[in-house]
Amino acid sequence: FRGRGQSRGGGRTSDPEDIRYDVLAAVGYSRRSGAERVTVVGASMGGWAAAQAAVEAKSDAIDGLILLAGPPIALPERLPGRKLFILAENDVRGEGIPRLPDIRDQFERAPHPKELVLLPGSAHAQHLFETAAGERLMAEIQRFLDTQDNARTDSK
Repeated sequence: FRGRGQSRGGGRTSDPEDIRYDVLAAVGYSRRSGAERVTVVGASMGGWAAAQAAVEAKSDAIDGLILLAGPPIALPERLPGRKLFILAENDVRGEGIPRLPDIRDQFERAPHPKELVLLPGSAHAQHLFETAAGERLMAEIQRFLDTQDNARTDSK
């Protein structure tokens, strides 16, 4: 995202919801650069941005989503492509409120194809990579991407 982390892009936007435009720009750049398939991975706030961008994108712009404990979006029924929702079963928001009920609601409202994977522990989003569940997290992501490749090959 612009102005965050090690981004060299312009300054940080004053509206945090504008980060979805950064996702849309990255997807557009990937397609213009020849990407035949685009899967967007988003963790936490990035999961929200990825999901919101997918709802707003052209119908065929995003082929898949991997959402690591992303906050809810308004219309998960409109999420395109294959979807993998992943979170730690005991992940909680700052107020101690479990994230699972909101993510399960988003999952249930999203159209097929979709998967929900619960990992052990309480680490949030990208911090799961640093836990004992990190290896399984990578395996689940790789399996999802491999399955997506196979599904695309089978449909040609």
